[in-house]
Amino acid sequence: MDPVASAVRLAVQEAVHILSSSEDGGHIISTLQSLRRYLGETETQAPPEEQEEFSRTHFSTILRCLVGKLSPDWLDLLPDGQLEELWASFFLEGPADQAFLVLMESIEGAASPSFRLMKMARLLARFLSAGRMAAVMEGQCGQQAGPASRLLQETLLTRVVGLPDHLGNRLQRETLAAFFPQNYFPLLGEEVLRVLQAVVDSLRGGLDCSVSFLSQVLGKACVHGRQKEILGVLVPRLTVLTQGNCLWQRVCWRLVECVPDRAMEAVLKGLVEAAPGPEVLSRLLGNLVTKSKKAQFVMTQKLLFLQYSCSMPMLQSLLGYLAMDSQRRPLLVQALKELLETWGSSSAIRHTPLEQQRYVSKALLICLTHLGEAELRASRDELLASLMEGVKSRLDSSLPPVRRLGMIVAEVASARLHPEGPPLKFQYEEDELTREMLALAVPRPAADGPSEAGPPVAPVSGESPDQETVDSGGPQAGWEGSDSELDSDDELVPYDMSGDGEQRGSKTPAYVRDCLEALTASEDWERWEEALRALEGLVLKSPAATREVSLELAKVLLHLEEKTAVAGFERLRQRALVAVTVTDPARVAEYLAVQFYALNYSLRQRMDILDVLALAAQELSRPGCLGKAAQRGSPGPGSQPSGAAVPAWKAVVEERVRRKTRRFCKQGSTGRAAAAGPNEFNAVAGYFFFPLLQRFDRPVVTFDLLGDDQLVLGRLAHTLGALMYLAVNTAVAVPMGKALLEFVWALRFHGDAYVRRGLLSAVSSVLLSVPAEWLLADLPDELLEARSWLADVAEQDADEDCRLLAVKALLLLEKLRDRLLPLSSP
Repeated sequence: MDPVASAVRLAVQEAVHILSSSEDGGHIISTLQSLRRYLGETETQAPPEEQEEFSRTHFSTILRCLVGKLSPDWLDLLPDGQLEELWASFFLEGPADQAFLVLMESIEGAASPSFRLMKMARLLARFLSAGRMAAVMEGQCGQQAGPASRLLQETLLTRVVGLPDHLGNRLQRETLAAFFPQNYFPLLGEEVLRVLQAVVDSLRGGLDCSVSFLSQVLGKACVHGRQKEILGVLVPRLTVLTQGNCLWQRVCWRLVECVPDRAMEAVLKGLVEAAPGPEVLSRLLGNLVTKSKKAQFVMTQKLLFLQYSCSMPMLQSLLGYLAMDSQRRPLLVQALKELLETWGSSSAIRHTPLEQQRYVSKALLICLTHLGEAELRASRDELLASLMEGVKSRLDSSLPPVRRLGMIVAEVASARLHPEGPPLKFQYEEDELTREMLALAVPRPAADGPSEAGPPVAPVSGESPDQETVDSGGPQAGWEGSDSELDSDDELVPYDMSGDGEQRGSKTPAYVRDCLEALTASEDWERWEEALRALEGLVLKSPAATREVSLELAKVLLHLEEKTAVAGFERLRQRALVAVTVTDPARVAEYLAVQFYALNYSLRQRMDILDVLALAAQELSRPGCLGKAAQRGSPGPGSQPSGAAVPAWKAVVEERVRRKTRRFCKQGSTGRAAAAGPNEFNAVAGYFFFPLLQRFDRPVVTFDLLGDDQLVLGRLAHTLGALMYLAVNTAVAVPMGKALLEFVWALRFHGDAYVRRGLLSAVSSVLLSVPAEWLLADLPDELLEARSWLADVAEQDADEDCRLLAVKALLLLEKLRDRLLPLSSP
């Protein structure tokens, strides 16, 4: 056996025995001081080989022994905190990585709250403030990569980056300020800088070092969302250190290159945000995008196309970085091609948010300013083809902001891609966004020479050639101004156009069939929108024409999806579908009720069907509904506004007569009687009601009312109750009430409160809608069952709304008390 290892082991075993069993303060302190010679901290140091053996094999054992003895009584064995200071020195002066791991291990294993936990937490705070975290990371920069080393690094990485989370979970409200993330990660950034300085010094001394562990720490911290805290410290210092220093630049390049792929996006996005400009970003990253596929994807795809949260300074730094080196400029050209292709894609114009379209447009303009004439000339045909296709797609859009983006980019890009041709000029409203985009188009010197940066592009909108001629016209400009005053329009009063609206008549359909064709086959989105807006009025105006295509209209409207940003799309679709149902109630209501249980419908569509049936039934149940519906339709070509129907003089006469008329009836209403008429819902109530009840207990592949789709079941119960109430005093009310009570009885013990509320509302609807004589004659057994269930719900249901609804239903039953007395009580 190695005599060095044997001697150190015996000394450590004896020390551990004394520390574990002795209560003599003097003996303990002499033992600790004898152990400190293995740390090289005393005058009589142990030989180097013994120090190495102690640090490698026995140091963690001594630390765990010291943690195990920590208690108030043990520390009081010596006065004035002598023992505590000597105890803490082992953690603050020994091998930093082992001390850090034992500290974290003891904090996680200590009872909470306890004296030991708080003592170890304060010692860890001293450990951090003493700069020992730099020693932890520096120790990993010179180690050889092996299985044991990788396991240690993985453990250290988790504890170093996750320290605020671990300490926060253990200390809860007692967490020290040093462990707050906003304090810890800037400190970690300072420690990383100290380690990088040590690496640079080692490289200057001819020693090999690795920054792989630092890269992992940086990547993991950024993945945890702490880019601002750690990079806010690193980037300003590295900006200064890398200026004119090739060695520091190479260390920074290596630091970012070694970041794991899973963390590359978080690190690069943080660096782009923190770097004050493309020059600094170039010094920090070097040609990383040409060496790492992941970095290239993030910088040329993710931040340009898949995300649009970067600010304009970030976007300028990113694209400027690609433009600053000849090896990276081909990526900039490729980015321009892809940006132009995406910008002009008709599918992207329809389906991407306007904010993202603005982001892509700005990135495109910045790319154009960085490229020189030679680079643009090499790809001119391809770029012009994409530009023209994109301009056409954008000018065809119905959205003014999309068209304006097309005009601005077309002006700037055409001037850069084809400077010798006639410039494109558009008329558009100038606002802050326009000025910002035109400012981005100011050309910059390209890498292949200032002379190839291109001519100035896109003058500010509003300037015209005539104005330029006048400005440069010399002395005779004044005479031209004097002549023009003769024809001045300053004395004319401007016409008030404040109440004017956008003209929509050019593509508004005039017939129901035209609307149906526009909604199904038209690629003209403006015509599609106009058809949707006009459909309700045309349906109510032309009921005969509507009945010919009612089922086709219902099917189209039920499956209609929003293709453009139409204000109030859902309401327009719903009102049109209600109008079709009111116009042809029997066929459309039965079709919709059957489709409620059909395959390949979403839950949203099924609930839309219930809403439409309830609204259409409400319209039909109103007196004179068809006459009022026709009045709500679009006015004919020769019709006059409703305000012109009653002359002003007649209104004055009627007002005078009303004021001079004496009325002797004090209690009766002086207003007009409500309009009377047949209940149009009476004849078609069965088409609305019974198909909805037929298949509620039969699940299909994508729809199970008695399973997970409880929300739709609740809506169904409420809708059936509404249909029952709207069928008041009709001939079909009795079979409807009997079927509805059977439906309620089958589901009376349902576990969802919303469903039970719907069932209770349905019972109340039956009691309100069916005449009392019919209830007693045709539904006596059902009433008794309902009464017993309502009493149970009113007393025992956990939901307050359910109890309230049950009490209301019982009060309705109480009105039938005299007639229910002959029946046997439950």
